[in-house]
Amino acid sequence: MNIKAITSIDYEWTKVIDYAENCSWRAGKTLANKMKNKHFTEWERVFIAIEGNEIAAYCTVAKTDCIPNVPYTPYISFMFVGEKYRGNRISQKLIKEAMAYVKDLGFEKVYLVSDHDNLYEKYGFSVVDRRIASWGAEEKIYMQCLS
Repeated sequence: MNIKAITSIDYEWTKVIDYAENCSWRAGKTLANKMKNKHFTEWERVFIAIEGNEIAAYCTVAKTDCIPNVPYTPYISFMFVGEKYRGNRISQKLIKEAMAYVKDLGFEKVYLVSDHDNLYEKYGFSVVDRRIASWGAEEKIYMQCLS
């Protein structure tokens, strides 16, 4: 399993757009649209897990996430692991790589938004806030220090 951070100049970019657009998670289409519309700029990245020549999973590192008007940045977001790759701790590997990248950029904390219970806590995240997302549901904002 290879983890790689990509930008729009990498050859995998269009492959990830297609994968996200057709994956089983409805937020994949949102990610695909953001990638097509060059939403990811400067230091923002899409991280992918590749097995052989196949995309197994993805996530992003971005300035913002789905909750507007909060002081938090950066975020790990759009975490998705393909069905046939689940149960292999790929999300943990993606999070670890994304966190190392964010730390190298000089950030001291990283955030993520989720409605899952007892998922990100096992990776060292703790809830720091609860807010209403753009679709009207309450979501938890998690944080982890990068010391």
